[in-house]
Amino acid sequence: MSKKLFLQVLIVLLSLTGFAQVYTLPHLPYALGAYEPFIDAQTMEIHHGKHHAAYVNNLNKAIKDTRFAGMGLEELLMELRLEDGEAIRNNAGGHYNHSLFWNVLAPPAKQGKAQDRFLTAVQQDFGNLDSLKKEMNKAAMKRFGSGWSWLIVTPKGSLSVVSTPNQDNPLMNLGADRGIPILGIDVWEHAYYLNYQNRRADYLTAVWSLVDWSKVSENFDNAKANETRLMKLVSTKNGKKRKQ
Repeated sequence: MSKKLFLQVLIVLLSLTGFAQVYTLPHLPYALGAYEPFIDAQTMEIHHGKHHAAYVNNLNKAIKDTRFAGMGLEELLMELRLEDGEAIRNNAGGHYNHSLFWNVLAPPAKQGKAQDRFLTAVQQDFGNLDSLKKEMNKAAMKRFGSGWSWLIVTPKGSLSVVSTPNQDNPLMNLGADRGIPILGIDVWEHAYYLNYQNRRADYLTAVWSLVDWSKVSENFDNAKANETRLMKLVSTKNGKKRKQ
């Protein structure tokens, strides 16, 4: 029996006995070294294979025997409340945030172009892509300690740049700046420290060379097409704001 087939059988058996993990670590779209020289292979290996993997494993443990067991990740984040505790919040956020991050990164030769609908929205809300990048970099540089800079589709359908601490994100009902993330930039030090040390600004300059605007455009279209998700953000926007 091949290793792949063995793992598939094992997953089925575990699911029958109630021990299957709900969430799994997504594969990186490209080889570890494909993101160089902008992000080095060792950083990618540790970031994905250690940090992200830990979020997935710890999330599966945290949701066992809770109301979140079996819930989709996006739904979980929208339903999350402060009283649900740090373990679910931090690890669910970490899993979602990194999954989105990997999805929008690609080597320059593999990237597609930004699509017209997305570019029209960018022009309306920021003027052009360069201005958007500056706004996201500004939010990233202002974030004290660890966190994320986000481009989101707001409940009104416009684009906005926001920042969240730690592994929080705009889907969570924890603050005023809610929306559907379509691009996230990780500013935790583990995302860049091996190559850039404390030079966060240099990392932010470099990471834009890896952003695949065709993927961001696809995320934009998906967010705009799903009014149910946007309306759910509106209907639950009065949650308690986290102390930052």
